[in-house]
Amino acid sequence: MSKEELIKRLRSDLLDGYDEELEMELEDRNIDAVSGLLTDSPQYKSARQRYFRELFRLQGELVKLQDWVATTKRKVVIIFEGRDAAGKGGVIKRITQRLNPRVCRVVALPAPNDREKTQWYFQRYVPHLPAGGELVLFDRSWYNRAGVERVMGFCTETELEEFFRTVPEFEKMLVHSGIVLIKYWFSISDEEQNLRFLGRIHDPLKQWKLSPMDLESRRRWEDYTKAKEEMLQRTHIAEAPWWVVPADDKKKARLNCITHLLSQLPYQEIERPEVVLPPRVRHEDYVRHPVPQSMIVPQEY
Repeated sequence: MSKEELIKRLRSDLLDGYDEELEMELEDRNIDAVSGLLTDSPQYKSARQRYFRELFRLQGELVKLQDWVATTKRKVVIIFEGRDAAGKGGVIKRITQRLNPRVCRVVALPAPNDREKTQWYFQRYVPHLPAGGELVLFDRSWYNRAGVERVMGFCTETELEEFFRTVPEFEKMLVHSGIVLIKYWFSISDEEQNLRFLGRIHDPLKQWKLSPMDLESRRRWEDYTKAKEEMLQRTHIAEAPWWVVPADDKKKARLNCITHLLSQLPYQEIERPEVVLPPRVRHEDYVRHPVPQSMIVPQEY
């Protein structure tokens, strides 16, 4: 393969990686179209170009952050909370998209089973906390108790008060143990949530995201608002403060959240030794055997 052909192949592979983000952006275009935005206008296209340029730059910084965490054996926990359809999943995807899943992992726990309901409330979260050199992103967390469990009546008033009494101490213990704890609340308006739910209803690729709890949350908007306000007030501590991300604009929310996250850690680029690809060892007596045709996936495309 000539040098020119090699460069062409490498460029193609790089563009394939960027296409992953473009594929996810098709979902956003559907929502934007529902909202009445002119997705083919020059202004819209220009805004998308700026978004991609900044996103790829920030993802490059996230790779540096990952290397720094792994090298220095730091322990980082990032909590993402907010209303249904607030955009938590979208920013988590963009953070983890270019990172090593052995260093950065996402925890999204299901509802507790009968056994877990009898445990110490924080017990089922503790096994997912990071060891040295790891980042853990909680897509919802122990704050379920102050939100959905409270509003939907899945916990008692006594259990709720016990949570508010103990969660500051629990988080202080985490911080004092060396864990960096960062908490984000994604805030959207009533109108924007309604729009995003409509987008999910009419998009067959997103209908799985709509649960009975999501639909009930629309009816109980004010109850969730009151619960959120008390939660932020009673659990905003110096060791682990809350950070509110205005999220009516999905793209700006992602960029702002990632930028802020990077500012919370004193990371620096880790120098890597130059990598030299060794030549392949060849043996005269080696013969590669053909794969039986019956084992090959049909080439439909």
